[in-house]
Amino acid sequence: MEIFNLFPGSWVSNCYVLVAEDKQGKKHAAVIDPSANSEEIVSLTESVGAHLEYIILTHGHFDHIISLDSLREATNTAVYIHRDDAEMLSDGKKNAYKIFFDQDMICRPADKLLLDGDKLTLGDDTLEVISTPGHSKGSICLKCKDIMITGDTLFAQGYGRYDLHGGNATQLISSLRSFESYDKSITIYPGHGGSCTLGEALDNIF
Repeated sequence: MEIFNLFPGSWVSNCYVLVAEDKQGKKHAAVIDPSANSEEIVSLTESVGAHLEYIILTHGHFDHIISLDSLREATNTAVYIHRDDAEMLSDGKKNAYKIFFDQDMICRPADKLLLDGDKLTLGDDTLEVISTPGHSKGSICLKCKDIMITGDTLFAQGYGRYDLHGGNATQLISSLRSFESYDKSITIYPGHGGSCTLGEALDNIF
């Protein structure tokens, strides 16, 4: 699997494009957290010859969904989000845009709702949905072999805030502790900042 990071996006949020091949050599792509310009995302998928299969949101805060509707209109691609964050897409206060800018930001509802343990096929690879509440109620991570997209749950140098809608410090600590059961050599790709190994990230917070 190839991982492309379209950065810097809005609010210095990472927008990942995952590309995997199937047995026929065809390339399939998934966009994680569309904060980058939708034209740039489309251009990347076209340049690598990949068909966009999924738009997946690690959570519903505005800085990770800036180009959500324009991207799905341009590509007719289904949007996936955890069930517990689905309400955030259509509520500017819950997705925090109204808090920062005193304006509403309303996106169309997601097409598919995710739950912990769900698996999404991308080419010959599989993305596993891991529920990690705390930063928001429906925050998720996505694991595939030796990589993990961690959204705003875990960063290289810390973890996400828990004082916005759906945030919960106790749940966040529990989610962070759950990472200790995974191979520490896994590379994490967070919602903000650079990548590192899971072990390095955990050493920085515990």
